Amino acid sequence: MLTADEESPLLSTTEIDHNAIYNRFTSSQKRIIVAQVSWAGLIPLFVSGSFVPMIPQIAQEFDSTGPIISLAVSLSILAAAVGSLIWATYSGYYGRRPIYLASLPIYCFGSLGVAVAHTVPELMAWRVIQSLGASSALSVGAGVIGDIYKLEERGAAMGVFFGACLLGPAIAPIAGGVAAHLSSWRDMQYALFLAGVFGFFTMFAFLPETMAPGSRGFEKYLQVSAEDEGQPSQPWLWLEAFKSLSLLRSPNILAITIARSCVLMTDYFLLIPLSYTIGERYGISNEILIGACFLPAGVGNIIGSPLAGHISDKVVVKWRKRRGGVWVPEDRLRATLSGGLILVPMSILLSGLVTQFIEGRLGLILNLVCLFVNGIGIDFVLSPSSAYYIDVMHSQSAQVMAASGAVQSTFIAVTSTAILPLINTIGVAGTDALAAFVGWIGFVLIYLTIRYGEQMRAWADVGYSTAQTN
Repeated sequence: MLTADEESPLLSTTEIDHNAIYNRFTSSQKRIIVAQVSWAGLIPLFVSGSFVPMIPQIAQEFDSTGPIISLAVSLSILAAAVGSLIWATYSGYYGRRPIYLASLPIYCFGSLGVAVAHTVPELMAWRVIQSLGASSALSVGAGVIGDIYKLEERGAAMGVFFGACLLGPAIAPIAGGVAAHLSSWRDMQYALFLAGVFGFFTMFAFLPETMAPGSRGFEKYLQVSAEDEGQPSQPWLWLEAFKSLSLLRSPNILAITIARSCVLMTDYFLLIPLSYTIGERYGISNEILIGACFLPAGVGNIIGSPLAGHISDKVVVKWRKRRGGVWVPEDRLRATLSGGLILVPMSILLSGLVTQFIEGRLGLILNLVCLFVNGIGIDFVLSPSSAYYIDVMHSQSAQVMAASGAVQSTFIAVTSTAILPLINTIGVAGTDALAAFVGWIGFVLIYLTIRYGEQMRAWADVGYSTAQTN
């Protein structure tokens, strides 16, 4: 633990043999586990990604407008923020497996509700339930990665997990566009329901509990109960789900969370209004073609996430060797710098300029290139920083991911409602330039965390833990 003294030493690198923890599963078992949690992680991103191209059709069917239907995106993001806090907290107490088995049926129920909604309020309500059920996947999935992979492997494993999850943004818009164009947006919701059912039964049949034996809060409670026969039985415990937000007292975690929010915002500024920006500018009205325009960003995500995770592991090993075997957690964040400084802000800035000033096929091609680069850049920030969270908060890995995700989701939900009004007011170029500036703010926060991470950790001890194996 760190003291309040800013001269506190680096996190302890005491040689504790964690091999027994990380070798509980074979390599093939780990790959199966990653595949299962990745399928669950794909679902929430598929839900949001497939919805955006269908907004014009939904607005027309409900006799509404694009900005109003877009509120369903914001509401679902907020619901996901709340849900992830709840699921992450309970996953640390009851384990990862029970949370998946509880949350996926809620998601399936919500998907059916969205499919049969007939009014805008019904649509909004069911989208909230759908998002609440799906919201366990990313935070709990990251916790599973932390449960089964050691420090030097975690970045690559996290990259594979996020890369697989980000198949959603890559193919969901096309799937949503095909459904809207050839049949109905409602059929997409039925398909999402079936995907959830498949995920539930595979989890039920094959997913083991990944938390180390004896580490779950429920197991500790049972042990205390056995030792104290007078203690009342308490099979269900109401936990303080929002207590995870207290982890944001850490300047390091707060800075990286804000940085991630700033970077992720650029993705939403590019994709949410795509039908009304690139679509209108280049005369694309077909839902399938609109969905296809999302593909470069998704491909960038798929390529960038595992690549960034692998690079971050190499950076950890390189800098630990350079320091004579001393591990500094913030070294992993060095892998984010190229994405945060160049790829993310420059791609959205150039996209706005191209959209506003370059017509025809050339403008469309350049925009697709910008979307691809933005997808890579975002993952060069998100993948290593997610592994960093688990490095420094290993015992509360799902909770810290949920706390960060809640802030990110709230930030995105609030800012996304302003995208179309901003475009109508200051134009595409001005809006994207503003988003690029926010992205650079995120880079500055990451750089400061790398530079002053040790001192920042000394300001507030939120239960930092080391999880490396030597």
